[in-house]
Amino acid sequence: MGAFDALDIASSSLGMHQTWLDALANNIANANTVVSTDQQAFQAQMVIAQADPSGGVDVAGIAEGDGEGVMEYAPDHPLADEDGYVRAPAMDLASQMTQLVMAQRGYQASVQVTKYAQDSYSSALTIGGR
Repeated sequence: MGAFDALDIASSSLGMHQTWLDALANNIANANTVVSTDQQAFQAQMVIAQADPSGGVDVAGIAEGDGEGVMEYAPDHPLADEDGYVRAPAMDLASQMTQLVMAQRGYQASVQVTKYAQDSYSSALTIGGR
């Protein structure tokens, strides 16, 4: 393990968690988005993370949820079909919020690791400078 590997690993974690947070924010913002029944529903984004062989983590891709969604009865909605239905996203808002907390905590932990590594490197430079 090299001298700056901790910073590289924490940096990759920050990037992955930021991507996860962005996807979750988009999902939560669109949780109540409905469309007419002849359109695809909003598809929730799910970040796929994978371990980097050299250390850290990478975003392997972003999977999308089911465009089929769920049919909701809303006869007064302007997009409702002749039977009174609209198409809503097939996602659980509680699950999205739970994941948001996990992503935030992961991001905070990565920031703390970065801070500790920087402090350690600064201390080492101070010792070496004497």
